[in-house]
Amino acid sequence: MVDEHRTFVIVGAGLAGARAAETLRAEGFGGRVILVGDERDRPYERPPLSKGFLTGAADRSSVFVHDPAWYTQAGIELHLGQPATRLDPLSRTVVLADGTPLTYDRLLLATGAEPRRPDVPGTGLAGVHRLRRLSDAERLRGALAARGQENGHLVIAGAGWIGLEVAAAARGYGVEVTVIEPEPTPLHFALGPELGSLFADLHREHGVRFHFGARVAEIVGHDGTVWAVRTDDGEEHPAHEVLLAVGAAPRTALAEAAGLALAGRDEGGGIAVDASLRTSDPHVFAAGDVASAEHPLFGRRLRTEHWANADDGGPAAARAMLGRHVSYDPVPYFFSDQYDLGMEFCGHAPPGAYDQVVCRGDMGKREFIAFWLLQGRLLAGMNVNVWEVNERIQQLVRSGAQVDPDRLADPGVPLESLAS
Repeated sequence: MVDEHRTFVIVGAGLAGARAAETLRAEGFGGRVILVGDERDRPYERPPLSKGFLTGAADRSSVFVHDPAWYTQAGIELHLGQPATRLDPLSRTVVLADGTPLTYDRLLLATGAEPRRPDVPGTGLAGVHRLRRLSDAERLRGALAARGQENGHLVIAGAGWIGLEVAAAARGYGVEVTVIEPEPTPLHFALGPELGSLFADLHREHGVRFHFGARVAEIVGHDGTVWAVRTDDGEEHPAHEVLLAVGAAPRTALAEAAGLALAGRDEGGGIAVDASLRTSDPHVFAAGDVASAEHPLFGRRLRTEHWANADDGGPAAARAMLGRHVSYDPVPYFFSDQYDLGMEFCGHAPPGAYDQVVCRGDMGKREFIAFWLLQGRLLAGMNVNVWEVNERIQQLVRSGAQVDPDRLADPGVPLESLAS
């Protein structure tokens, strides 16, 4: 064991923080590892909160990254239910809410993101939900199970990934669902209108109602509980429960107060880090949802809010903290399950970044691969109910090679033969 005299502090006890702690030990670090989290639960994975755990297919114990005994065996000091309230880079000290000071040699900020809170009346009513934490998912799961037995109504503000996955889960319980979305299709900024309409059709087939081109203006209550949702175009929707799923904001308050550099809005916000996940302070690193990293592959900063980024970013930051050479350049990846549709997406193709969408397979049967291109170069791909291909799609994205759109659309042409 090496570095026994050093202390590494990780602020943020989510997946990125847990994987960083695990990697420090796996790489032979013998000093103190202190993992700080503001939740009382030990680190867990967030995808099940809107998928298997929410639907009831998975139990609570399945979401945790490690068993409780692992932290003791690995010598990881847990400070749970204790948010970090102040960071002093000059003295290399983090102060917890109870006043405990933690002095570090290296610090990792893995503080994640938090749901955005729309500024509308009624968000404090009983029956208004956000979905970010395990406790949120437990509360929402109980509400859906109860409302499903009563023919209750759930209104979801936001047709992004969380909103759609919760809609699918709610329909599984028998809950009536209305989704309110200001854009003309679901997932408009994630997939564009070409693919967003496919998800609208999928959910309509399962009884979900959409109200596009509108925002929630007021959540109306009766006796302190939700009764209806009004939109800014004057419509009113009955509701017993409301989910606010209008995006997430990186939790940068600790870093900002300490004077660390932040990324611009056009870079997704978050804490600015280089390709080794180091912040503007050489002793402080950031990973996961909160980090906006210089991406060697795309030549720009990216802030990614998905599971794979936490799972990969935590270990990469740990190695950089140990002085290893790190150039963090994974192809962004995420997945979703909705009803009988499963999909994987990789790459980076924001609105305006591509000029063509090519599909191979049968969109009608929802068994296809979609590709986003710019001047013949593959930026991103999404496989829908087609499996064992995502690794090859990632290789094409990483290659930066020109591809022939006609061959790309032909299922008879192997993906591995497309790079020119």
